[in-house]
Amino acid sequence: MSDEPKGTETLGVSFSDKVPEGDEMSRAVCDHCEFVHYVNPKIIVGSVVAHGGKILLCRRAIEPRRGYWTLPAGFMEQNETTQEGAKREAFEEANADIRIGDMLALYNVTHISQVHIMYRAELVTPEFSPGMESLEVGLFAWEDIPWQDLAFPSVIWALNQYKSVIHQSHFTPFTNPHPSEDDAMDILRGLKKV
Repeated sequence: MSDEPKGTETLGVSFSDKVPEGDEMSRAVCDHCEFVHYVNPKIIVGSVVAHGGKILLCRRAIEPRRGYWTLPAGFMEQNETTQEGAKREAFEEANADIRIGDMLALYNVTHISQVHIMYRAELVTPEFSPGMESLEVGLFAWEDIPWQDLAFPSVIWALNQYKSVIHQSHFTPFTNPHPSEDDAMDILRGLKKV
């Protein structure tokens, strides 16, 4: 089973796919002790980092989408807040010291079982360089953002939503655009310009 806990085969532990008592969904359940191995969505944390009217972007050095541009973001780690995770990701990917602001958006990316939490942020100092997961990093004016070379639709969502509240101190955080208003894939395919 693909969701079976890794490393259990050498312990003589086996799991079966079944619905645990009091549950409604099929789960990986230990055949010996009835331990339930839950497979839950992953949390991605990141930020739209601004400085001097420009946006910090990172060109990915890792898959998926190696060579494409993204916002500093990644998997949340154990024992950290979402804000701490977003700050850590900016440092890991761009060696950037940032100040986290308001939550910009919460995206549900159900086809890969992820939840993305994005913040507005500012560079504390205009110093940055590629981290281990980035080929290069840079500050981009809006008109210079490489729209067709962005890695993921959620990057486009976050950039456009950031721009719509750039001068607002208070706003309601965004979520996924309505499918009829979501033009991210057309932008990535070069069928629409921003």
